[in-house]
Amino acid sequence: MPSRRKGKNTMTTAGKQPSKKEGFDPQRSALKRKARGRCCFEGKGKRRKSKLSVINPDAAGVDVGAQAHYVAVPEDRAAVSVRSFGTCTAQLDEIVQWLKDCGIKTVAMESTGVYWIPLFQKLEEAGFEVLLVDARQAKHVPGRKSDVQDCRWMQQLHSYGLLRAAFRPEDGICRLRTFQRHRKNLVECAGMWIQRMEKALNEMNLQLHHVLSDITGQSGLAILDAIVAGERDPSKLASLAHYRVKKSQAQIEAALRGDYRPELLFVLRQSLENYRQMQQQILQCDLSVEKQLAAMSHQSKPSEHLESKGQSEDSAHCRPGKEKPKNGLESTLAAHLKRILGVDLTTLPGLNVLASLTLLSEIGTNMTKWRNYKAFVSWLGLSPNNKISGQRVLSSRTRKVVNRAATTLRLAAMLVGKTDTALGSFYRRKRAQLGAPKAITATARKLACLIYHLIKNGQAYKEPDLRTYELKYKEQILQSLRKRAKTIGFDLVELPKAA
Repeated sequence: MPSRRKGKNTMTTAGKQPSKKEGFDPQRSALKRKARGRCCFEGKGKRRKSKLSVINPDAAGVDVGAQAHYVAVPEDRAAVSVRSFGTCTAQLDEIVQWLKDCGIKTVAMESTGVYWIPLFQKLEEAGFEVLLVDARQAKHVPGRKSDVQDCRWMQQLHSYGLLRAAFRPEDGICRLRTFQRHRKNLVECAGMWIQRMEKALNEMNLQLHHVLSDITGQSGLAILDAIVAGERDPSKLASLAHYRVKKSQAQIEAALRGDYRPELLFVLRQSLENYRQMQQQILQCDLSVEKQLAAMSHQSKPSEHLESKGQSEDSAHCRPGKEKPKNGLESTLAAHLKRILGVDLTTLPGLNVLASLTLLSEIGTNMTKWRNYKAFVSWLGLSPNNKISGQRVLSSRTRKVVNRAATTLRLAAMLVGKTDTALGSFYRRKRAQLGAPKAITATARKLACLIYHLIKNGQAYKEPDLRTYELKYKEQILQSLRKRAKTIGFDLVELPKAA
């Protein structure tokens, strides 16, 4: 019968010692487990201890919600260290006052939907240092999850300096960004009504969009207005087309013979009215954007105005090709952008006034938010995201991010590929080597680096000579070939030119 000794967990038989692995000491292992337990916890139900040093002693954490915000402060600042508040304006003021009474100086919160924006603005106006944190960086420890534990965990991480703030520009840029994003939504709505007009025309077998490149152009709108007004004669409708339309009169007449059903004409009429309404709202939004830019340009320093004026004059000489004529509103926006940014981004190939305005509303003017240009392009999601394990690169694809500035740069990169510039040559070479998607990303990264240096240093862009750029690249290839030939015992010799 095996004997059980008091206080021991091992069972032994007579004349036989318990088996031990080589190098394994049970007593030492038990001491390690006990020491680790003392290091992590202080009794049952008490909070976890850490050996990390406290960097932000006056830190608070907020768990943001749609109907309630949970706020946590250090335990020695209040009798109840975690409180729940509502989301109304008066209750947000209570949060601000309670944090002031607790001596809090910095607050960390998760970016939950759009519910964080009112509280963020209240805290920022009250003078607190507010860190907007990506929820993926502040996940709760495994185990039971609650709003109280989330805000406590946020406060603890922030007190140790383990949280990194997400990018948020100054208030003026945020206002401009709201206008720009709303304008994008209006443009998408206008496109939706164009699609509904085309659908109604298709169901009536009116192939207008096959003979006109744009049914919302001068000729298309004139024909649609006549159809809605009751005109059905194909020859009269075709005569409304502009003389510069490429299709012949007979082709347009053939496309306008169809079945004019009353219910589809009703849909066409309302879709056309909604499209025109969207165009009016886009115009009003453009005027609001112009007012916001004017207010921002007046707030800039007079010295910046003079510098940007001199840079714009210099950039006019180095801009490749001929500039397209601008309308009144576009030229006004371009002037405001030069004063705010200090440089003219439209001198870069592929960027126009609207693209520059989008970039300003998304990235702002303060490039010190990022450590260097590498951090900037990484934030845009245009740099390789290397995943290395066991000294092997598992993946180097770019991160999947939703960034409107990166989307604008990718669209600009596609336009750059059609220009006779150094960047255009770079795009075409990368497209031949890697394919179009990777070439677009590589060219967009180069544009992002240029924008970072131009805005940070306040220097005008000077387009490099295309021939000089291609000769330099050819010399780099020759040097690489000579080096490779030398390693295998050969010499690179240039062939004599034919007479």
